[in-house]
Amino acid sequence: MAIPPADRQTFAALARDHHRCLLIYARALSRNEATAADLVQDAFIAAWRNLGRFDVTRDFGAWLRGIIRNKWREHLRRHAREVDVDDATLEAWESRFAQWDANPGTGNTDLLVTLDDCLKHLPDAMADAVRRFYYLEEPGEMIATALGIDTSTFRKRLERARHALRNCLDRKTPNNANR
Repeated sequence: MAIPPADRQTFAALARDHHRCLLIYARALSRNEATAADLVQDAFIAAWRNLGRFDVTRDFGAWLRGIIRNKWREHLRRHAREVDVDDATLEAWESRFAQWDANPGTGNTDLLVTLDDCLKHLPDAMADAVRRFYYLEEPGEMIATALGIDTSTFRKRLERARHALRNCLDRKTPNNANR
């Protein structure tokens, strides 16, 4: 069955519009970049195959996040040793992402840019701790050893960095102060 070019173009545009938020969502679930990318790709494939079943009165982003959640659960069944995210956390994330979808252009992607800017303004020691722990996913003990500090000192540095980032985000995005 051939898909009309207009449907392909519409799907491609929707995929582009939601791709970044879906990667963030999948990353929050899986806590792994590669797994997140795989989940999103699998979700797009499943969505494409089931496009005829999509209820156009529903939100496309919410539909795709539902597919990602199902793909994540499948992944967990295949990889039983990984830790699952509880339903309450999933609901909280869904609520936040639904707010992002409902308010396009109100700083949703700007929030990530603002976070990156705030990270650049942290003292080097704090920024390095954040990057290594959250971006490179290095274990805290390994980071502490590499930095020549105690693990407790590293944890405190990371706590202070998170607090500084929160304050920076609150100053720069007052409409998101109650995240």
